[in-house]
Parts: sequence; C-alpha cells; structure tokens
Amino acid sequence: MSMELKKAIEQISKDKGIDRALLVETLEEAVRTSVIRKLGEDIDIEVSFNEESGEIDVFQFKIVVDDVADEDGQIDIEDARKHDPSVQLDDEMGFRLRVEDLGRIAAQSAKQVIIQRMRDAEQGIIFDEFKDRIGEIVSGIIQRRDKAGWIINLGRTEALLPKEEQIPREHYKRGDRMQALLIEVRKEGRGPQIIVSRSHRDYMAALFRREVPEVDDAIVQIMGVSRDPGSRAKVAVLSRDRDVDPVGACVGIRGSRIQNIVQELRGERIDIVIWSPEIATYARNALAPAVISRIVVDEADGLLEVIVPDDQLTNAIGRKGQNVKLAAKLLGWKLDIYTETRYNEANSIGHGLEQLASVAEVPLEQFVGAGFGNLEALREATDEALMQIPGFTVDKIANIRAAINFLRPAEAPAAAATPNEEDAPQTQGNDE
Repeated sequence: MSMELKKAIEQISKDKGIDRALLVETLEEAVRTSVIRKLGEDIDIEVSFNEESGEIDVFQFKIVVDDVADEDGQIDIEDARKHDPSVQLDDEMGFRLRVEDLGRIAAQSAKQVIIQRMRDAEQGIIFDEFKDRIGEIVSGIIQRRDKAGWIINLGRTEALLPKEEQIPREHYKRGDRMQALLIEVRKEGRGPQIIVSRSHRDYMAALFRREVPEVDDAIVQIMGVSRDPGSRAKVAVLSRDRDVDPVGACVGIRGSRIQNIVQELRGERIDIVIWSPEIATYARNALAPAVISRIVVDEADGLLEVIVPDDQLTNAIGRKGQNVKLAAKLLGWKLDIYTETRYNEANSIGHGLEQLASVAEVPLEQFVGAGFGNLEALREATDEALMQIPGFTVDKIANIRAAINFLRPAEAPAAAATPNEEDAPQTQGNDE
C-alpha cells in the first residue's frame, strides 16, 4: 500500500502538472486535519511523508511530568520510562500513531481534503498559466453552447466565448476548431473562468503579429485598430525602417498575408492606413478612399471639420456611415463631414451674422438664442420681434436693417429671376 501511495503521487504530479512537493504537502495537511478532527485540537502532532518507505508517519508529542493534568499533552514519568529509561522530567516524547487506526470516517475525511487541495492546486496552476497569456491567440474545439455563449475546450481547461465577443452573423458548430483572443481570466469558486473574443480589436492586431514578421519584429508597428466585426476594419501602421513599406509588408506578396487574416475573420474587409503624427494627414489617410479637399482642426473640442468635393460625400461617409465611424474611432477625434457647397454656405451665413452682431453691439449668441440663426430670418423679422432680443433699441434695429441691406447684393439675381427660373430645381450638396 505504501509504495502504491508513492506511485500515485508521482503519477498525479505527471498527469496534472502539479508540483510533487505541493502534492506531498497537501497529503500531509490532509492527514493532520483528520487526526485533529478525531483526537482533538489540543494535541501536538507531527505529520511527514517518508520518502523511503512511502508511508505517512504521524507522531503525537507529550511532555514528561510528575502529575498528569492533561492526558493529551502530558505523560507520567513512570510510564515514559517504560518507553525510554533515560527520559527526564520536562522532556518531550513522540509516540507513533497508526494512520489505519484513525477509522473509516477520518480516512474518508482525509481523502476529501486531498481531493479538494489537489483541485485547488490544479486550478491555481491553470490560473497562473493563462493569466500570463492574456493578449495571445488560443485554439480549441467548440464543445457546447450555454446561455452565456459557446464553451471552447482548450485541452487542460475550458474557455467561454460570450455572445458579445462573437463576430455577428458568424455561425459555430460543435466539434469545429476555433481561434480566439484570450482577453480575461477570472477567479471563481468553481475554478478559473477564461474569457476569449473574436470581435475584439486586439484580436486583429494579434493576427497581424502572427502573419506579418515585420510586425512581430516591431519593424512595422500597429498604431491603432478600429473594427466593425465581420464587416470592415481599419488598421493604422507605421514603419520604423524607411526601407520597409508598412502597407506592402502587411499585404504580402499578391495579398497572401492579408488574405490569411481576412479568411480567419470570415471575409472582414481590412483597410491598411498609414499613421501620421499630423492629425490632418492621418485623417486624410483614415478616410480613404474618399478624396478630401481640406480639414479644419479644432483642438479645443477634439473636432475635425472635413470638407470634401460634392461628389465624394458618399465615399467619405460610407455605407450606413461605416467609413466615417471607423475613421473617427481610429483617430480618437469627432468628425463632421461637409460638402464644399454646404460648408461654404454655412460659413457665409455665419460670417454675415457675426457682422450684424458687431453692428448691434450684442453677442452673436443672443441672435441665435432668440431664434435668428441666419440672415434670412433677420430680414423677415418684424421690428417687434427684433425688440425681443436683449439689449436691442430702435436705433440698433435701424442699424441692423441698414447692415442687412448692405449684405443683400448677392441675392439680387434671385430677385430678378423669371417665374420659370424660380420654379427650377436647385442642386445642393447632400450631407446625409
């Protein structure tokens, strides 16, 4: 039996990957717990695993005294000398206890403790192993589905692919092999919970590191990723070597590298964007394939006003706003897209209002707050309506009327238009 125990320790250590010393310590602690439960907490015992015999040695220690007051911790000197004639008062004597004498309940208790400690040790090893692999791609077999998502068998343990971390419209089947990004390892009572993702933006970055040696070697650096999982993504790259084209490195010969990533992501379209420290240049690259006329940078509000030719608005915004949405996420700035026609009209109106506010010597916000957001509204307003603007007087209204007339020449042709011309449809830039 003793050698069987030794073999069992060796086998468990090998199969479960648990340190042998930890197993021996667990076994000793389990026996110690069982002995204390049977004999009481006040006894002084020592438990050790005998490597030579493969047995568990248990010794109970007692102090040699003249008059025994505690039978669990003391022994009369006369009785002690029956075991060792040379013993003296206050000596400590150890008496061997037979583990077999502990009884069935104590033995069962020891077994339960051993199993639980081994389980805890194994879970601790799994947790330590996988927490250091966060950000890595893991591979496993799809095992089953539960209410939280799909369970993936990783070999030694299982991982969860939650619904929110799945690629939309991607279908999974039991028995299929799956790759995903390890994003979190949680400590839970039943063991470590490993969370993986296929929709995370870092999954795409990890795929580029795997497929593109220049990225793995940090010659080409991924500066940012924005994804609409399963549909489209933008990846910003920068080369640390002037002789290495970052786009060419990521695409590969005849697109071989990028195609491997696209296939893994079930056809997700990927735009490779050249990163630039100059935000306007970076924005131009991010909004490709749209042609950009100019960009106005508002650093205070983190806003970019992007002006495009009238025929480029659809390209800039993209299908269902996808292109501008991904570009904004990649840049980390808010984007407003204008056609040249719409932008020029808006700025012309705004400039005119500023001039009128200066003439009236009132803040521009008071015009807007009173409901006069453009020149046309002011032209059509009655004197009574203008008097509702805080700070207005009769003299100021007269000055405003004169200023409005001064700003009207640009509309003279419209006033002289024939009825047919007035009815003709007008073409405007569409910024929808």
